[in-house]
Amino acid sequence: MSTRWYPIYQRGNPQLRVFLPNFWLKLVRPEHEQPANVVQFACSMEMTRHDVKSYLQKIYKIPVINVRTRIALGNTKRDMVLGYITKDEDTKYAYVTLPNDMKFEFPDMFPTDAKQKIEDDKKSLDDAKKNHKKFLDKNKDRAGTPGWFSI
Repeated sequence: MSTRWYPIYQRGNPQLRVFLPNFWLKLVRPEHEQPANVVQFACSMEMTRHDVKSYLQKIYKIPVINVRTRIALGNTKRDMVLGYITKDEDTKYAYVTLPNDMKFEFPDMFPTDAKQKIEDDKKSLDDAKKNHKKFLDKNKDRAGTPGWFSI
C-alpha cells in the first residue's frame, strides 16, 4: 500500500517510526449542481472506490451509501516558442452518496460578520486617506519644510 521509503531497522531503542499512508482526500466544491446528499472529493490516483468508502467510514465515521469515481485528464499545452508539449497531472474525483436524510452544505467561508468587518476596514482606510490628503494640502505651499514642522 505504501511506496514511501522508511529507514532501515537498526538495533537499539527507541525505534522512531511513523508509517503514513499515501492516500489523501480533498473536499472539492462541485462545478455542476449536485443533489444535497452527494459530496465531491479529489483523491489520490491509487484509491479505489472501496478505499474511499472505508476511509470515510472508519476515520470520519460518515455513513456512505455509494461511491463513484472518475479520472479527469489534465490540460495539455504547447509552448509557442520552443514547441514542446506539457501536460498537467490527471485528477481522480470521488462522488460520495450519503443517506437521504443527511444533507451536506459547503461551509460558508465568509460569513456576514466578516463582510461587515471588511466594509468597516474600507471605511477607516478611506478616512485615513482623506486625512492624509488634508495634511498634504495644508503643507503644499511650504516647499522644503519638513512635514513634522507645522503650525
